Amino acid sequence: MKETILLFNAPKKEQLIKVEMALFPLHVRLRRIDLENYHQPLGVLAGIKDMEPAGGSYEGEELPGTLFVFCFFDDSRLNQALAALRKCGAGPFPYKAVLTPTNCEWTAPDCFEEIRREHEALHP
Repeated sequence: MKETILLFNAPKKEQLIKVEMALFPLHVRLRRIDLENYHQPLGVLAGIKDMEPAGGSYEGEELPGTLFVFCFFDDSRLNQALAALRKCGAGPFPYKAVLTPTNCEWTAPDCFEEIRREHEALHP
């Protein structure tokens, strides 16, 4: 599958342009996810064919920060994308995750909460 970054609660336009410009040379697909789709499993949003979409629409609050979910990256390409994001000057973006067999069933709010807890544990 094509390397894809799911972007939740996208940064402001100026920052978003920096992110897009940083990722453009890598030919990475950046997919901004609308609030009404936050209830969908991450795997569905990433395009995994065998996953069932959730019914209805999301009616909760926006995430408290920007969340990047990296899908279908090998280690080398992930490091390139992370380096590009660091260099672009749009961040910092502390909430980042890699799509895994465990979290592909999670929703964006579930993933954000887990990443937030991990981030707070590492940076008290």
